[in-house]
Amino acid sequence: MTIQAMLRTILAILAIVAFTPATSAEEVGEVGVDWLGNDLIIEAVDDPKVTGVTCHIAYFERGLIDRLQKGNWFEDPSNSAIDCRQTAPITLGEIERDEGGEEIYTNRRSLIWKKLVITRVYDQKRNTLIYLAHSRQVQDGSAKISISTVPLNPLSAGQ
Repeated sequence: MTIQAMLRTILAILAIVAFTPATSAEEVGEVGVDWLGNDLIIEAVDDPKVTGVTCHIAYFERGLIDRLQKGNWFEDPSNSAIDCRQTAPITLGEIERDEGGEEIYTNRRSLIWKKLVITRVYDQKRNTLIYLAHSRQVQDGSAKISISTVPLNPLSAGQ
C-alpha cells in the first residue's frame, strides 16, 4: 500500500468517526421562525446508557436565504435548550461517574470545528443525572448552555 493510499484510508476513517454522533436523535419538530427559512429544530435523544431517560433538545438552524444574505455559510448558532425526563423505568448502565461526565450526543454546527453536545454528569450525592447542552469549539468557546436534571429516586412528598 502506498503512502497516499494509507493517508486516504486514514482520512476516510477520521471523517467517518468525526461525523458519527455519540447516539442517534429523532427529529420530532421543526418550527419556522421567519421568512428567510430559519427554523427551530426539536429532537428526541434517548440516553444510550440510561434506559428510560429521554432528552428533548431544541436548536436554531439557519436557512439558505439567511446564509446567502449574512455570509458565514457553514455555521449555525450555538444556542440550544434541553429538557430531560424519565419516560420509562430507569435502568442505569455503565456510565462515567467522574465530574467530567460523558458525551451522549453530538451535532455538527459548522463544517468542521463546532459541535452541539449533550454531556451527562452523575451527581452521586443527590443520586441525580445532570444533562448539559453546550457548544464545543476549537477556540472562542460559547457560554450559551442549557441544563436539565433527572433524579434517580424522587423523594416522596412530606418526607
